[in-house]
Amino acid sequence: MIYGLGAASRGIFCALFILVPSIASAQLSLPAPLAAPKGFVGRMTVSPDHGPAGSPVQVTAEGLPADTDFQLVWRTVRGSWKIKGAEYHGREYEPAAFEIATVRTDGSGNVAASFTVPEDYGFLHDVVLQQGERLFIQAGFAVDMSVRLSPETGPPGTPITVEVKGIGWRPLENSWTLLYDNHFTGWISAVTTAGSAIFTIPASGRPGDHVIQVLHGEFTFPYRNMQQSPEADRPRFALHFTVTPDPPVLPAPEKAQAQQSVRGLPEQRALQVAPPFAGVGEAVAVSVAGLTPGKRYPLGWTSVIGNRVGGHGWNEGSRPVAEAVADASGRAQFNFAVPDDLGGAHALSVESGGEKQTGSLWIKPTAFPLDIQRGPAGTSFTVHLNGVGWTETANIYTVVYDNSYIGYACAFNSHGDVTIPLIATGDPGWHFIDLYPAIYRGEEQRPRNFLIPQLSYAADHPGEDLPAFHFAFEVTEE
Repeated sequence: MIYGLGAASRGIFCALFILVPSIASAQLSLPAPLAAPKGFVGRMTVSPDHGPAGSPVQVTAEGLPADTDFQLVWRTVRGSWKIKGAEYHGREYEPAAFEIATVRTDGSGNVAASFTVPEDYGFLHDVVLQQGERLFIQAGFAVDMSVRLSPETGPPGTPITVEVKGIGWRPLENSWTLLYDNHFTGWISAVTTAGSAIFTIPASGRPGDHVIQVLHGEFTFPYRNMQQSPEADRPRFALHFTVTPDPPVLPAPEKAQAQQSVRGLPEQRALQVAPPFAGVGEAVAVSVAGLTPGKRYPLGWTSVIGNRVGGHGWNEGSRPVAEAVADASGRAQFNFAVPDDLGGAHALSVESGGEKQTGSLWIKPTAFPLDIQRGPAGTSFTVHLNGVGWTETANIYTVVYDNSYIGYACAFNSHGDVTIPLIATGDPGWHFIDLYPAIYRGEEQRPRNFLIPQLSYAADHPGEDLPAFHFAFEVTEE
């Protein structure tokens, strides 16, 4: 997250913000509980008391010790996903606080300051005046949500960038969903992105006006009678996109959609693997030193086998995937094509002299072209993926047809190979099929939103770094 401040305080804040991975609190002794002498000291107001990120805010306080320095602090949280091994255990938020500025009271104990609302989680935050761990006074400021579309007009298939800021972290504030022409598309997460989400959906439907809504929904789908809810002031957004009759914008070829980088790869070990991640069928070279010259060695490949339905019915097995003879210097290189197997990390090993040298290769999901790409309504066609993962955060892809969620497919029992039979529907013209990552299962009960398309997967998916896939089918006249 990036915090905007007035010129006088920007340098102070940025110096602290660089330390944020450890919550930047060494100098502030935060987020430890703050001690007040016998209660609040003085009076403090912020004006306005709510607004979107980027809004200017005035802070005034009186009744404080005269000619004294204070820290003006913004309280927030830092979000993270709880992943244990292959299992999803929900999300958590830890208190955090950041110094906005250092201010000094005048001879009468008054102070005035200003700051710009940071791009942060939405809804209520504390703005605090303190000295070290001693809290003097605080006031509340609510970050308003905002939603923006770009562009607002274009032909079918136009990538519509949806930018949402100010998503909350508390219950009844942290689960937002998107509808396109009253069709449910998916959910918008912002757990690790401090309340902000940016993603794209394709323009779909006939030429004319189309309505994109962003609504809250605690239990998977949008909650419709918000005005009668316990938090009736939660916002509701309805934005418009105009589909033009121009030639369509079609998705990139499937090979061009393949991941070019993968976050969180295991570190290289004794085995040097090049490339460190690849799709099924792609060429890989594994090199290792310290072997007996002239001896033939097998390269072990580890995979996960079992049955996902039972929840814990899996284990690892190993088999040779390649062989090589060590050269005169004791080095060997194994060349092989990535096996048709589950996505994610696979351990590699070479045993020599009773010791095992290890490494790993990451299989990334890849997509094939549609087997049939055009035909009248009712035409059957197939979406085919390889290298889909097995953990609770990688085992399924959700299917969205013309921005309408129509179901999901999982990969464990088919060793990462996923074939999805679909039927073309709709008016003559182009129709768009999007596959988004989701979460297969987990212990979390609220919010119950993780089993559906995660539109903001690219920056905020828990566990594995996964791609989405995009296809187009042309419905023809009978």
